[in-house]
Amino acid sequence: MGEWSPQLQMGYRSQTMPELAPYGSWRSPISAAAIARGGVGLTGLDVWNGVVHWSELRPAEGGRTAVVRAGSGDLTPQGFNVRTQVHEYGGGAWWLHGSTVYFTNWMDQRLYRQDEGAEPVAITPEPEIARGLRYADGVVTADGRWVVCVRERHEQGREAFNEIVVLPADGSAEPKVIVEGNDFYAFPRLSPDGSKLAWTEWTHPNLPWDGTFLYAAEFADGEVSNGVLVAGAMDESIGQPRWSPDGVLHFISDRNGWWNLYRHVDGAVEPVLEVDADLGVPQWVFGQSTYDFLPDGDIVCAVDRKARQSLCMVADGTLSDLGLPYASINDLSVSGDRVFFIGASQTESAMVVSFDPKTGDVEVFKRARDDDVDERYLSPPEAIEFPSEGRASHAFLYRPRNADFAGLDGEKPPLLVFSHGGPTGCVRPTLNLTIQFWTSRGFAVVDVNYGGSTGYGRDYRRLLNGNWGVVDVQDCVNAARYLAERGEVDGERMAIRGGSAGGFTTLAALVFTDTFKAGANYFGVADFETFVGDTHKFESRYLDSLVGPYPERKDLYFERSPANFVDRISAPVVTFQGLEDAIVPPSQSEQVVNALRKKKIPCAYVTYEGEQHGFRKAENMIHSLESELYFYGRVFGFEPADDIEPIKIENLEASPAR
Repeated sequence: MGEWSPQLQMGYRSQTMPELAPYGSWRSPISAAAIARGGVGLTGLDVWNGVVHWSELRPAEGGRTAVVRAGSGDLTPQGFNVRTQVHEYGGGAWWLHGSTVYFTNWMDQRLYRQDEGAEPVAITPEPEIARGLRYADGVVTADGRWVVCVRERHEQGREAFNEIVVLPADGSAEPKVIVEGNDFYAFPRLSPDGSKLAWTEWTHPNLPWDGTFLYAAEFADGEVSNGVLVAGAMDESIGQPRWSPDGVLHFISDRNGWWNLYRHVDGAVEPVLEVDADLGVPQWVFGQSTYDFLPDGDIVCAVDRKARQSLCMVADGTLSDLGLPYASINDLSVSGDRVFFIGASQTESAMVVSFDPKTGDVEVFKRARDDDVDERYLSPPEAIEFPSEGRASHAFLYRPRNADFAGLDGEKPPLLVFSHGGPTGCVRPTLNLTIQFWTSRGFAVVDVNYGGSTGYGRDYRRLLNGNWGVVDVQDCVNAARYLAERGEVDGERMAIRGGSAGGFTTLAALVFTDTFKAGANYFGVADFETFVGDTHKFESRYLDSLVGPYPERKDLYFERSPANFVDRISAPVVTFQGLEDAIVPPSQSEQVVNALRKKKIPCAYVTYEGEQHGFRKAENMIHSLESELYFYGRVFGFEPADDIEPIKIENLEASPAR
């Protein structure tokens, strides 16, 4: 890595010398408004007879999600928002049968049927409790007669019930429960001839990446019978059951330490492919797909090595890379000879892609962003491995880069440490314009895949078990110190930011270490005991594995909660919070902010009406990003080039000198 050099750091081909200016103050074409309004979120994909459909989350339409058909445009009329609230995180909110779309509507959570050229019609009843019956992850029988899907049922004063239901596809009768009794269900999948149904289920305190069970049963006339356990255990994570064209049940399991591919043949489980890489991903949302079958029986799959995915083929037990540039591959599906997926690379945002493995032909149907960003303003990711408490940890480093600016002589850039959410998840080296927003203004960014992240195998993923608030904090701190000690960044101007679980790590790092001089907390968990009592069913026992059983380890819940030790924070903190967040309620943020106010620590608290867990409205996305930049400018002593509406920072009497 070495010392910063304006010539090496820029890597541009400008005919004029860059202007020298303080880091953080550079003008950039990557504005918050361009990030929020210049694109859509590609949130799902399905294909029927070669016709690809996808869904778009649109910040410019208030965060509405619509289903789009290639060549036809929007299928979802205005007034409908395709989004399910099952598990709160949703996913799997729509599916196809021929030209008919089935979807859950956000406003009432009822299931709708939309035939070609017609308006959507509700096919499930109005619940007694508003939004009390929620649907996700469905499939339609080949004859179009039945819909099978997951339902989450809410009753007053009780924990939600999760189950698998079947209902007539025309809505002529109410849904009937066909699988019940466990805490959670996912992936109801019918065999090609419709005679068998497979699904996964799991029980508290597990989450699906801890331990799951795979079942299969006979299915006929809307009834299941003779169910059998195919695979699974309390410490084996199973997902994505899928029937091959010849009726063999396949699935992803981590039984060998990696999420690999297996099949069930003649009552026994056998490996299709065993490799030191992950073919699966953590099931935070429904409907995930990272493999599918080609007509000749070969399998295409997304293979994850150190948080970088690649499209590969499995033929005769041999794995081969198909040589595409994408580092993130989601919603993989095969139709005919072509492979469809949502892919992203280090230079391009997400796009809907079609690929022919035989010819190598690639077709892009939709890009998340229509505008191209000049690569002279983009900082490429650099995978780094750094020592952390006697083991290796991982991150992606992004250096400051702007074709028009270079830092002042003798000045080192401020550092932003990104702590990802989850915490069971990872960051990938794909184009993230939020990161580029910072690097093009003169910040260095290190995006940390701390111990507990996925993409590095089960052992690395389980490093966080019992150690949330310890390992993640250590790794974020050690990543920052590693870069500062090597002279890469200004050790006196290092900040940490994160949302949700990443917000918790941000707060914990500010409370329990003195490494960072500022922090940005986006709806982070602050008090473990409050979180256990306030959060939704899906995550209500998450901390059993991450911290310890409650209330038996109440001592750890207290010791790890930043809200109990806010008096230790000496660095300024800005907090952003959606007021309708059911996962991390506003009370969590308010505990921290009120304690900071009491201690007279510089702080700002910014709230947004109508936002849930993660901001979906363009105006709020813009405001939060610009406000965070303004906050760092005041704290670190630079003047942003952007025209930003100031936010109120309490207890900050004067900007500190650089």
